[in-house]
Amino acid sequence: MTETPMTATMGTKAADENVAGAGPQPHTATRHATPQDGSTSSTGQYSAVNGSDETNEDRTRPGLRRYLRVWRHDHWFWPYLKQNRVRLTLIFLLGALTFVCGAGLMFTSGFLISRSARHPYNILMVYVPIVLTRAFGLGRPTFTYLERIQSHNWVLHVVSKLRVQLYRTLSRDAAFLTEHERTGSVLGVLADDLDHLENFYLRTIFPAVVAYIMWVAVTVAVGVFSWPTSALMFLLLALVLVLAPMVSLGFADGRYHREKVARQEEYTRVTEGFLGLSDWVITHRSDEFAAAGASQFTTIAASRRERETFERHRNLAIQLVFGIAAVGLIVGSALFLTGTTAHADFAAAVVLSLFPLIDCFIVVAQAAAEIPLYTDSLSHLNALTDRVESHRPVDVPQRRLDGPVRTIDFDHVTFAYTPDDPPLLDDFTLHITTGQKVALLGPSGEGKTTILQLLLGDLLPQSGEIRVNGIPVRALQDARSAIFGYLNQAPFVFNTTIAANIRLGVPEASDARLWKALEDVRLDAQVKAMPGGLDAPVDESGQRLSGGQRQRLALARILVKDTPVILLDEPTIGLDPITERDVMTVILRASASRTLLWVTHHLQGLEQADCIVFLEHGRIVMQGKPAELYRMNARFRALYHLDVGESDGD
Repeated sequence: MTETPMTATMGTKAADENVAGAGPQPHTATRHATPQDGSTSSTGQYSAVNGSDETNEDRTRPGLRRYLRVWRHDHWFWPYLKQNRVRLTLIFLLGALTFVCGAGLMFTSGFLISRSARHPYNILMVYVPIVLTRAFGLGRPTFTYLERIQSHNWVLHVVSKLRVQLYRTLSRDAAFLTEHERTGSVLGVLADDLDHLENFYLRTIFPAVVAYIMWVAVTVAVGVFSWPTSALMFLLLALVLVLAPMVSLGFADGRYHREKVARQEEYTRVTEGFLGLSDWVITHRSDEFAAAGASQFTTIAASRRERETFERHRNLAIQLVFGIAAVGLIVGSALFLTGTTAHADFAAAVVLSLFPLIDCFIVVAQAAAEIPLYTDSLSHLNALTDRVESHRPVDVPQRRLDGPVRTIDFDHVTFAYTPDDPPLLDDFTLHITTGQKVALLGPSGEGKTTILQLLLGDLLPQSGEIRVNGIPVRALQDARSAIFGYLNQAPFVFNTTIAANIRLGVPEASDARLWKALEDVRLDAQVKAMPGGLDAPVDESGQRLSGGQRQRLALARILVKDTPVILLDEPTIGLDPITERDVMTVILRASASRTLLWVTHHLQGLEQADCIVFLEHGRIVMQGKPAELYRMNARFRALYHLDVGESDGD
């Protein structure tokens, strides 16, 4: 089953809202791209299953080399670790102090019990251990709370930046997003990969750094009493903090990847299946859809059970190592701390202080086992960034548009999607003045929509230049949302209120301004009749509105944005003739003072246009005012009668 409903919508909505000013704009979005007919681009290819352009050879490399390759080209993880190092240091310090207090609590408790057992002649002899026991007892939960507050606050702040970074990355490729990315893959990035990066900080980086700090602290602390025992503890902890993580990493390498691939496939399958649910029902294949999902979940569950079995055996081995360490401390204490009565009080204290540290050290092996999962997510995100960046040419200095839009010029523009294709536009030249209404006509595939994309800066011509007020559009990308309003065939309406949908480009717009825009598009009476008025919800994709109402709502959004140039890409396709005529009448009336560039297949209703441009084989074959073309061009007259259902003899 092919990708349909949402993939087609995602690119449309991204381009529509991006141009309308609903999201951040790229510095320059110009680049070659794939044609809109669904043919494959020569760039930006990657695995549609896992969303990564990491090859099979990359995944079979020795783990360390592959991980280093990913980390070396990372855009999503290391940059944030390098920021705010003071807070990171504080997080590591608070984490270490938590376990210091835990070990200190057991140490002073053991010392207090041993000293009290010898019946000291004065309570002051155990006063200091009593105070320290209370201090460590209060310190452990306090430092735990502070560490959790600081670490989660830092991570949530970083994740919010990552989500913004993801949106900006995707918005740079908004016009052609569906040709380079699968809907399920993008959903997997948002729901899976970013969540993994959040856990990477909380479950791997922070615990591992604290554990290695405590490894050094334990080695030094035990060395104060006995260097031989300290050396033994160092070696035993090396098994837990070095060998066990390496074994866990080797076991998990590949398994997490297979699980992630299965989840990505499931994201894609469920997304496409949900959006094409009517197809499954009509073809009576709903059982097949459910069975495919059950098979995928069975694969994931089997892999997870295999990992859990390994983790139980690994944790048992680690507990045995800690048991040996406890025995080693007991033997060391007996050999080095029982020579005098004063030292004997520390024997139990040293052994007991080990047990709170088990929670600190045991998590490192599990953290290492999850590194392949995080690395795969990073590889996916880095590949996404690289693909988007590869579509962009060298940035050009951006300029501001001083004053109103006076002229738009296509100066001998030639464009083809690939060097091997014949030019879609061949030496195309067009001059548009302020307030002019220009209609672009021609057979399908003749480059009408491409002209709009070239004007927006989404595409870059092979030769020629497109200028606004004499400034190349490549140098106006930072200001394009303030210049162009774009209304396409299926403008996206969000599942929110009417007011929120109209305010997308201008969040501060007043209610009076919204009502004026609704009045201009002849939608005010219908909105007033709705329960809640401007606050009435429109449901997912604007299901509460008719096709004509959705088009007019999108037009109201553009009018509130008040852009001087409006681009229309067959805005009435799929509407019945009466609704089509009403929508176009509203559009032309509302844009009376604006420059309008209008792509259409219909000649009916074009009498209100100032100029008609007819494209064929990449060139202009007819151009002029509607009345003049009808009077002087027999072909145009024949096409007009054919479009309105008349014959030349009528």
